[in-house]
Amino acid sequence: MTTTNKPINISSTNTNDALIDQLRACQNPEEILKFEKWFNSNIESDKLYKRICELLKNRSISRALGSKWLLTLIEDRENTITKLSVK
Repeated sequence: MTTTNKPINISSTNTNDALIDQLRACQNPEEILKFEKWFNSNIESDKLYKRICELLKNRSISRALGSKWLLTLIEDRENTITKLSVK
């Protein structure tokens, strides 16, 4: 039996474009992380990393741009885990 993940429903192209524009406006990793924190606490959909993956899947953003954003999020989580493990 094969199962597939339920696709994230991005309501409209305008929502998609607004998210992409907001992420592109982030000039450094700190701004991306600040936006992620805001997005995850204020938007009642999936987490930001899942939305970025969906944008990549739908080819709404380039692989280079999506990987840059995801790498920032992943490195932040790795740093947080490392800090917690050291204590």
